[in-house]
Amino acid sequence: MREDVKEISARVRVLREIAEMSIETLSKELGFDPAEYTAWEKCEKEFPVGVLVEIASRFKVDLAVLISGTASKLKTYCVTRAGQAPEVSRRPMYGYWNLAYNFHNKKAEPFIVEASAETENKPISLNTHPGQELNYVLEGRLLISISGHDIELNQGDCVYYNSTEPHGMKALGGKAARFLAIVF
Repeated sequence: MREDVKEISARVRVLREIAEMSIETLSKELGFDPAEYTAWEKCEKEFPVGVLVEIASRFKVDLAVLISGTASKLKTYCVTRAGQAPEVSRRPMYGYWNLAYNFHNKKAEPFIVEASAETENKPISLNTHPGQELNYVLEGRLLISISGHDIELNQGDCVYYNSTEPHGMKALGGKAARFLAIVF
């Protein structure tokens, strides 16, 4: 497991322990399966970005604290230059870049996400997390599954949905798909 993933899991575990919460209590409160949560915290699986957003909200810490170990400081605005967004989490065949990593007390988490071309030949991996999400396709074609509904999106298409519903996506057409994802 990558070192950054281990560090994120350790930070989450420490927050939970400081709050004197068991894995079962936190899992139930946030609507996660306790066995899956245990796998995340033990670094057997990576925490999905949406889950980290919920954990940060629950413990009233900025997502940047969980990801990097340092607090965000900007309160008026932040600028993320092209190619300078930090990669914050990575599932196999997906890249995530945080566009507002250094803004304090965000109401939403904006990411550029890339689904590699290899995702087309794999089954869609579904996940859920509290809140809502917006996906806007910047490049390529994307197949998104939301609660059993498969929707093809092309460049310029957008979908907004309840992220408590099982959802996942993959690239289409033999090319990577890049999209803006905003988690509320």
